[in-house]
Amino acid sequence: MNPLLNVDQALDNILADMKKLEAETVSLPDALDRVLAADIVSPIELPPFDNSAMDGYAIHFEDSADASQSKPAALPVTMDIMAGSAPDEELKPGAAARIMTGAPIPQGASAVIPVEDTDDEWQKGEDSALPAEVRLFRSLARGENIRLAGENIGVGDTIIRAGTVIGPAEIGMIAGIGRPRVEVIRQPKVAILSSGDELVDIYDELGPGKIRDTNGYALAGLIRGAGGVPIRLPIAKDSLESIRALYRRALEINPDLLISTAGVSVGAADLVKVVMDELGEIDFWRINMRPGKPLAYGTIQGVPFFGLPGNPVSTMVTFEVIVRPALAKIAGRAYKRRKVKATLASGMRSDGRRTYARVTLKREGARLVARSTGIQSSGALMSMVLADGLAVISEGVRRVPAGNEIEVLPLRPLE
Repeated sequence: MNPLLNVDQALDNILADMKKLEAETVSLPDALDRVLAADIVSPIELPPFDNSAMDGYAIHFEDSADASQSKPAALPVTMDIMAGSAPDEELKPGAAARIMTGAPIPQGASAVIPVEDTDDEWQKGEDSALPAEVRLFRSLARGENIRLAGENIGVGDTIIRAGTVIGPAEIGMIAGIGRPRVEVIRQPKVAILSSGDELVDIYDELGPGKIRDTNGYALAGLIRGAGGVPIRLPIAKDSLESIRALYRRALEINPDLLISTAGVSVGAADLVKVVMDELGEIDFWRINMRPGKPLAYGTIQGVPFFGLPGNPVSTMVTFEVIVRPALAKIAGRAYKRRKVKATLASGMRSDGRRTYARVTLKREGARLVARSTGIQSSGALMSMVLADGLAVISEGVRRVPAGNEIEVLPLRPLE
């Protein structure tokens, strides 16, 4: 019997096959959580003009040199500059201009004194009329409270690099330079194929011996969370004719990945192997991991294919370990699986395969403590609902005692 394929070697082989998808152009609001396909270069300075960082008064900083609480400097107010306006005259020495946050600095001004450091009380809503004079209660340095043109971004600066996942801050920056559309990597279309006489959809009544298609829905959520577009197809029956029709229909939608669940182990009804031999090529059928040994990978008419096990936990764990990195690569997303160290609250056992045990994680003092979610059966989907992470037991290790540190792959953000 051939030895089972090592998990790391299998993943390396798979990633070597994955090619990044092409770019498409989308509107800026639709670019959230998409992967930028080309560098964003600014055609303008940001800010585009010198502006005030405070509500207050623009002055020549020299005019505040001797100002203090006991001996304020008094200046006539000759201008009123609102945000969105453009002052068309120079501020003369010995004068002040009332100015709002973000408003352009008038020519000649070299500092802005916050309104709370003056005798003006308009910020309290008591009087919005322009005063004839303002008194300054402290001195200022040159440039104080002035945001200079281009101090954030200069013309020709690369503000966001290709490969960045676009978040709200990136959308704000792109909007700031006036880009209504951006180039992003196309989202992968992933066809989800479920088969089995025992499966029914969530809208159908459960008859004797029937179960819901939990895998199809769980995979759709995992794919969407990984940046892909899931496409669930109707459930195929356990017949060659039905499975052939399902796979041909899947190919008609031009997917970027095909993912099936069940039909890849050694049972009499595992007909996916037959269809795969007819339509595609398989690189491997089994892998040295638990849960998830009956995992297939290959291509169908050039489309990468993952045949995941039918048990719900096996489906989700193999997606996390094998499919998610592959999906990230074709979607252009930088991917590095986060790992943490945790102390086992109680001992764990394995059968010698690389094992991914479902655990909860809790900080206790300086330690992160891992506890089993309970039943570790590959059919116990509740173990994934409860799990904060997957504790990794290496190949050849059959027992990890309580108190030992173990590597854990987090499944959700840690507190």
